[in-house]
Amino acid sequence: MKKKPGRPFDQAKRLAIIEAASLRFFEHGFAATSIEQVAADAGVSKVTVYNHFGDKRGLFTAAVELECEKMRGYFTLEDTLEGTIRERLEAIGEGMIAFLSRPEMIQFERRIAAETEVEPAIGHAFLKAGPWRMKEAFADFLAYANEVGELSVPDPILGAEQFAALCKGMGDLDQRFGRQVTSADRARRISGAVDVFLAAYSTGSSAANDRNFG
Repeated sequence: MKKKPGRPFDQAKRLAIIEAASLRFFEHGFAATSIEQVAADAGVSKVTVYNHFGDKRGLFTAAVELECEKMRGYFTLEDTLEGTIRERLEAIGEGMIAFLSRPEMIQFERRIAAETEVEPAIGHAFLKAGPWRMKEAFADFLAYANEVGELSVPDPILGAEQFAALCKGMGDLDQRFGRQVTSADRARRISGAVDVFLAAYSTGSSAANDRNFG
């Protein structure tokens, strides 16, 4: 059976558009980015952008999903089935903080927060495409750990929120107001977060925390 002509090229065009939009949104913000600029950067027509994404908000959602894809990689069960539960939680915490601590991510969140004051739908689109999907993915991880007896987490969604808050601590706020957070600070905070999380959600058996799935 012959492949439909143009299909791989369409996918390549779609990715080029998303990457161009991501750069624009990160550097200039949502309000200052136009479909025309993104189309020119991607080497496509404005009509092509509209055909793929509908409007600027649809394009923004796709750009946020692209930026958050790295983060989601830390939350797939396939990538977190090896090592003890402590080691896997530490790896997830490290990945999450490394992603959120990137200067461009901090700048992007600042832009979104400012523009949300004018158009609340922008903030909702960001939450839906990024943080909420990540939270759900990590909640799936916790539900799995609960199912196999490594943890006892009655509300995985709440547990996911609590773990993220523990890992970020005041370091998240410090960075947004210009204070440098060292790698040693982050490591200490993540290790402490895992300690507290395991103390709260341990099954009561120390063997569960030390079980190695590798």
